[in-house]
Amino acid sequence: MTENRNFIVAIALSIAVLVGWQFFIAGPKMERSRQEAAQQAAQPVQPATGTPAAPGALTDAGVPSATAVPATPVPATAPAMTRDQALATSPRVPIATERLSGSVNLKGGRIDDLHLADFHETVDDNSPTIVLLSPIGGPEGYFAEFGWIGTTNGTALPGPDTVWTAPAAAKLTAETPLILNYDNGAGLTFTRTIAVDRNFMFTVTDAVANQTSGEVSLVPYGRITRVGQPHTTGYYILHEGPLGVLGDEGLQEVHYTCSWFFGTCFDEANELKYPGTDRGWLGITDKYWATALIPQSGRKFDARFAKFEQPSLFYQADFRGEPLKVAAGATSETANRLFAGAKQVAIVDGYQESLGIEKFELLIDWGLFYFFTKPLFLVIDFLFRIFGNFGVAILLVTVLIKLVFFPLANKSYKSMSMMKKVQPQMVELRERYKDDRVKQQQALMELYKTEKINPVAGCWPMLIQVPVFFALYKVLFVTIEMRHAPFFGWIQDLAAPDPTSLFNLFGLIPWVPPHFLLIGVWPIIMGMTMFVQMKLNPAPTDPTQQMIFNWMPLLFTFMLATFPAGLVIYWAWNNTLSCLQQYVIMRRQGVKVELWDNISGMFKRKPKADTAS
Repeated sequence: MTENRNFIVAIALSIAVLVGWQFFIAGPKMERSRQEAAQQAAQPVQPATGTPAAPGALTDAGVPSATAVPATPVPATAPAMTRDQALATSPRVPIATERLSGSVNLKGGRIDDLHLADFHETVDDNSPTIVLLSPIGGPEGYFAEFGWIGTTNGTALPGPDTVWTAPAAAKLTAETPLILNYDNGAGLTFTRTIAVDRNFMFTVTDAVANQTSGEVSLVPYGRITRVGQPHTTGYYILHEGPLGVLGDEGLQEVHYTCSWFFGTCFDEANELKYPGTDRGWLGITDKYWATALIPQSGRKFDARFAKFEQPSLFYQADFRGEPLKVAAGATSETANRLFAGAKQVAIVDGYQESLGIEKFELLIDWGLFYFFTKPLFLVIDFLFRIFGNFGVAILLVTVLIKLVFFPLANKSYKSMSMMKKVQPQMVELRERYKDDRVKQQQALMELYKTEKINPVAGCWPMLIQVPVFFALYKVLFVTIEMRHAPFFGWIQDLAAPDPTSLFNLFGLIPWVPPHFLLIGVWPIIMGMTMFVQMKLNPAPTDPTQQMIFNWMPLLFTFMLATFPAGLVIYWAWNNTLSCLQQYVIMRRQGVKVELWDNISGMFKRKPKADTAS
């Protein structure tokens, strides 16, 4: 009785944790994020304007400094302008490639207007394209900027409010770089060349020509700034926020806000510093998109993640390079890169290989089981390139996984079949020793030994499925290749839950059920396959365990209904293959397949126990 009670308690606690997390933590957190974003967009206030850098120095959060990376002058409160209005406040040069559109802001030389032409907000190709970068002064300011800091004998350096000059009718394309110029009027001429490839990598080359009578020393810097509290998916399995691979420090993931759960967040000074780094990259990531600074190879730099709360909230990832000394009459330059785009696996891996960017693949959050998660994706992607459908690729990968684990699963199903074959003997032993549990267990173990049965072998198919399940869940959740990937019929996005619901008769009733009642066709199919698989197994002799196993498929149907459709399709297909495999093995072992008897037995009235003394 104690074992039954513990079993029930374990099941109840598991359900409580899952339901409690969804309704009391994940759900409210996502709702708060939506409300905060709506409030920021709705509050009308006046935007602030940046203050030009004083000659000879720039400032970091208002503190004069010749070496610190400057903080962005941001509005004190939420922006009043729309994005289009903010774009119209400064002169711009258009960006036009096959995969990117937007503009470069001549004021500050910023890259602060970027659309991803291949990606849309919904599965409808006519929906707006994804906006990655936006100007300050409008909603959700997010941009990248490069510049110089240091002493220059009292002469001004180009700052956030400097207006660079560009050739007439200039346009940044994959074939034609953009060349910007600025003359400080005191002997220094600055030239910025911005180039972009056919995907998402910008190369920014800053050159300084020194026409003064003495040597000048300048420090190059780069920064990515994000204004306000960014909206995140709110799931602990995915990191969204500042991150980077910084030399010997390795991968650094910094959360926007501190949490009791886990992860690194900003310290009391609201900044994390990584001085003297000689390789790596840093930036800010979302679920599918990212911006990352890649400092010039072979030169040391100081990296930093910072959180500023005054005059309003914004986050910054920045680096400061080694001082660059420019002799009188000489010209020197530095070249840095900016990745701004979608985290497509082939492209990210390609940059790591072709440009030698250390561990750039970790821009995609493969998780702790990287050694299994990424290879699983690569196999799915390979099959997709052959068959043209990620859903079909998932089905085929499931078959491959079944083949890999076939010997172990085969042994397990054989043991389960033998368990069913000796079921009458087990019942007899339990009745014979029903008052002596020790002898009962000894007799059962002797029976297992005689018949060469492993009583826990039936757990292996499920245990094998668990790591595959979580790895596939991670792949579906983090890889942009799965985003908006269709299957067949009503499944137009394998990374989203099944959009149908039993409770509105799969769309026949014009009513949108609550989120927890969105039980679609594929979750129901999955539940049915799980039910059939369990009924192929020997039924537990304990009535309490029988009841739990009878209800477990229904519980899993509700639990997995909100999971990505691709994951539910995998589980249903895996169950189907397992049922077929188990059926064949049972027939070969001479065991009667009592599927229908087991199902019909659920609805038969159980005889009452004899209470006569």
